[in-house]
Amino acid sequence: MITLTPDDVKQRFGPLFSKKFLVMVDEKAGLAEILEQCHARGTIEWDAMNRSRAGGAVAACAVEGSTMTIQARLGRHPVNFGAAAGTIGGQALEAVDVNGEEVITTWAGIAGAGVGVAACLPQAPGVIRAEYPSEEDLKVGGARTNHVRIISPRYEKICFGIDDTDTKQEGATWVLALKCAEACHIEGVEFLNMRLVQLNPAVPSKTTNCVGSALNFAARPSSIEALREFVCTFVEEHTFSEDTGIAFIQGIGTVQDSSVLKAIKTEIVTRDEAEREARRLGVKFLDHNSRKGRIGALGAVLWANLGIEAAGLYGEHL
Repeated sequence: MITLTPDDVKQRFGPLFSKKFLVMVDEKAGLAEILEQCHARGTIEWDAMNRSRAGGAVAACAVEGSTMTIQARLGRHPVNFGAAAGTIGGQALEAVDVNGEEVITTWAGIAGAGVGVAACLPQAPGVIRAEYPSEEDLKVGGARTNHVRIISPRYEKICFGIDDTDTKQEGATWVLALKCAEACHIEGVEFLNMRLVQLNPAVPSKTTNCVGSALNFAARPSSIEALREFVCTFVEEHTFSEDTGIAFIQGIGTVQDSSVLKAIKTEIVTRDEAEREARRLGVKFLDHNSRKGRIGALGAVLWANLGIEAAGLYGEHL
């Protein structure tokens, strides 16, 4: 086994194009979420298609600009290419394993895709070290097949839903949410994205648009409690409303089976219904008011990772 740091990899192959590598895990669900960012969209799209085709640990891939998000299964899984079937797929995620505070992802690549997994990805910010089975795996390009294990810090996915921080006279929840994310500088916490979630505009008690906000973070296990406290304190100190709701959930793919998913955009959901569904899903409310803002906060959590449709009325698609 040959072990190289990202700087070692960069020195050996020269600086390449990976800009970020981050892995979140949910051992209870048996899932991981891998975030990769590249200089260009084309390479990310090609990698996503090839990894999806090869199967392995990959359950799903999504691409936004030059960033790819992979939902993966923990453990080792057979892939759909190799020396005897090199034309089927050029790159694969073979395994995702958790070892204490580290995550090990195991990769294989053929030809140009081998350069990607052996020379490019291991030098990405966020990588601790890379392990190569042999010197042959450090010879990249041509028709070779390369293998590598990439070790990175263990993160967990954290989502906050926020609603009812404004009044008809002042404030906007999305502005407060983004200010909260930008003010967060906790070691071991990475801000992933923010999403505006269109709720049912026909509800009688609202400001104007009836939109909740979701904030997604990746956090090291030791930093989760500090992140919870920061978001709750920031929102409650800056809100203009006494109805503010703050919802919190930890994990990957945990809320898509909710009966409230559609109802939050199409019906009148009561606070009691929202709180009951939150308990079933493991969503916790961090606010201290216990008011109607919890309904929209739950809705924001439910739609936080479901794509651009979160911003539309129910059934709208681009």
